[in-house]
Amino acid sequence: MATWRYRAIRRDGSALAGEVDAADREDAVASLRRSGATPLELVVVPPRAPGRPRRAGAKAKAAATTCIGELAVLIGAGLQLDRALALAIENVEDKRVGESLGEILRDVREGAPLSRAIAQKPELFSPTAMAMIEAGEANGRLGEALSRLAATLEQEAELRRLVGSSMIYPIALLVIALGVVLLMLLFVVPQFESMFASAAGKLPTATVVVMTASRLLRGYGLAMLLGIAVAGVGGALLLRRPAVRLVRDRLVLALPLLGELVRRVETARFARTLGALIDGEVPLPAALGLARRTISNQVLGDTIARVANGVKEGGGLTAPLAASGALPRLAIGFLRTGEETSQLGMMLGRLADVLDRDIRLRIERLIGILTPVITVVLGATVASIIAAIMSAILGFNDLALTS
Repeated sequence: MATWRYRAIRRDGSALAGEVDAADREDAVASLRRSGATPLELVVVPPRAPGRPRRAGAKAKAAATTCIGELAVLIGAGLQLDRALALAIENVEDKRVGESLGEILRDVREGAPLSRAIAQKPELFSPTAMAMIEAGEANGRLGEALSRLAATLEQEAELRRLVGSSMIYPIALLVIALGVVLLMLLFVVPQFESMFASAAGKLPTATVVVMTASRLLRGYGLAMLLGIAVAGVGGALLLRRPAVRLVRDRLVLALPLLGELVRRVETARFARTLGALIDGEVPLPAALGLARRTISNQVLGDTIARVANGVKEGGGLTAPLAASGALPRLAIGFLRTGEETSQLGMMLGRLADVLDRDIRLRIERLIGILTPVITVVLGATVASIIAAIMSAILGFNDLALTS
């Protein structure tokens, strides 16, 4: 399976462009013709070179998103593309991002379309961004396409910020909990070892467990830390295998609360991207293939891929998605209404907005559950350690009184 970048013309004479996944050139041509388009240009997209990580940080992507928004405003004001892009780049504070965008500006001034220029920067712009811009170039409404893309990217960034900020307190509480337990095992419990050394055989079981854990942590703590690090690296390498990642994604979806939250996050991102592509006049089969790439969960992604293949062969969208059970029931209702009223793009945008509000409520609920759980576990652990020490001390006092 390869990705083909195409330029085509519809039966009514309008132009369109984008990408389509197909096994070979003949399959790509047949897919476009089934969607009512005649291909004019078909070029295979070269795969990314292996072993070369091309990822940008959150700040770099945020700067690129801001640049896209400013570019949309400037083009909407009537400026030429190269002049508008140059002005937008001047406002970028990140030097590396500015250099990358400067290379895009150079390509545009040399005559390359904006979509093809940003395709050379996959660390900053996704294939969906390239497809939306290319659709705007094809239908002559680049400013609208950029505005739609900026709104989509901003919504995704807002959701990431929401999740990140919501998890700060539970993570901080978890770190404090681990720090308190380690402090007690490494520094407090050893203070009682000399006291209990003469009566090692008479100590309560709980005290023996706590003392043993303290000795193991002091004696093999670095080895344990190294083992955890090795296990983490090994796990990350295993997750690169599709079969292992598929098992992990299936387990995540099966988790209570978290599984449904992940499902709705993925659905909201997919719906917003697909709606923006459809509004940009990208054909539904190609739009499905591009929107599928925004789904990180492999189980859901495979389901969307099967549905996209069915749509290429003339099938519907809502019925197979409803039968798969991959998307929330709420999403099926919006999709069915969109298909029946021929307003699929608009309904997908509304679905994404509804899901975003629901996601916020679910995150708040999840945080509300995690915080007391972590607090209770911390209190119970510390209380157990103290109880184990005190039970041994009280046992010595009882022996002293009876003797």
